[in-house]
Amino acid sequence: MSNPVPNLERPAAVTGKRTNFRWVVMGLIFAVWAIACADRANLGMALPFMRKEFGISNTEAGAIVSLFAFSYAIVQIPAGLFYKRVSLQTARKIFPGFLLMVSVFTALMGTTSSTFLLKLYRVGLGVAEGPLGIGCTNLINRWFPAKEKGTATGLWIAASKLGPVVVPPICIVIVEMFGWREIFYAFAFPGIILAVLWFFLVKTSPADSKFCNQAEVEYIQSEQAPTVAAAPVAVRKHRDLGWLDRLNRTKKIPRLATEGQVFRSWNVLGNAIGYGCMIGISNVFMMWIPTYLMTVKGFASIKMGFLASAPFMGAVIGNTLGGWISDRLLDKRRKPTMLIGALCTIIMMGALVYAPNNAAYLGFMLFMAGLLLGFGYAGFSVYPMGLTTKDAYPLAFGIVNTGGQLGGACAPLIVGIILDAYSWNAVFIYLALSSVLCFTVLATIDEPIDDAGDI
Repeated sequence: MSNPVPNLERPAAVTGKRTNFRWVVMGLIFAVWAIACADRANLGMALPFMRKEFGISNTEAGAIVSLFAFSYAIVQIPAGLFYKRVSLQTARKIFPGFLLMVSVFTALMGTTSSTFLLKLYRVGLGVAEGPLGIGCTNLINRWFPAKEKGTATGLWIAASKLGPVVVPPICIVIVEMFGWREIFYAFAFPGIILAVLWFFLVKTSPADSKFCNQAEVEYIQSEQAPTVAAAPVAVRKHRDLGWLDRLNRTKKIPRLATEGQVFRSWNVLGNAIGYGCMIGISNVFMMWIPTYLMTVKGFASIKMGFLASAPFMGAVIGNTLGGWISDRLLDKRRKPTMLIGALCTIIMMGALVYAPNNAAYLGFMLFMAGLLLGFGYAGFSVYPMGLTTKDAYPLAFGIVNTGGQLGGACAPLIVGIILDAYSWNAVFIYLALSSVLCFTVLATIDEPIDDAGDI
């Protein structure tokens, strides 16, 4: 990828006060990702009504849900290669186009007259949304210094849970007033506005932004390691965390710079497998919990809407808290929060097997399940930043996100098959086993650390 050309019209001198425009960019990243994830989540709220209209079985419903994730997963590595090979200017111009396509396919969902068209539009939505996640994390990697990357990534992940938080109550109001089709029309509109704002306000590199002064550019670059793997990186020492570092497999690892190194890295692949387990559980909560609350627990649609938000309210807090702890308390180590999240999720899935029909208790359990599931989410995305050079990161994250989305695609379909044969208790046991697999695989990967602090 070509190096950015510094903007010669920067408004302030190096010695001036930092503009902090990176947090405006982070606000737009947050909004874009929240809307994108809301566009994928709204199907879960419409699904009980669509199943009744079209006569859809549990297995077929799982397949419809999974088609989005499969198509999303397929484009991850090509999107990573695209961001690695094209110029920064080209990537910036194409990103809002993908966001517009997401809005178009969201609106088309409301026009569907058959399950075939429903499946087709879900595939289109997955292909359109696929490059957005890599584009967002690539921007975080370039716009934030090392000490803020975990926090920024935690906010990005939190945005993915904020969408599902607001989706259920909004969808219930729309359904009660109009119908399920209007859900998709209403959620298509914000993406169009954000695409326009993005095009005019966001540059791929802070050095190209007229809103970002030289003082902020130098602050962003102050702790960033060079993009050449063999270059010296000694800037400062990380504090030794003793037994935690030994348990965590913390060590210095040469940065991955080439495509071959990235594809052959077990650290990248192991991270992808663990991410797949966690996204699988999250997607089941997003798409199947509304059905669970209505058909198993017998809650009316309005109460169901608020309870369905509970896991993602918890996840917003868990994502942000996990990213902050990773940055501030763990000195940019990512694995501990990922492992804690997986371990606690095992416990919560077991607890949900015995959850009573009491709305307050069930709401608290779902809230805590989301919080603990989300605690390590930011780590999966920011972890490859410490493994690779900046130019190689989009490909590494593309591989990680491919694994994540394949896991996210399989889980809702598996749940549909389980429900046609067994019960929801079997579903929660399956999700607990997924968490066990995540924890086991994560235990085998290394925690990269170097003296540059860019992890």
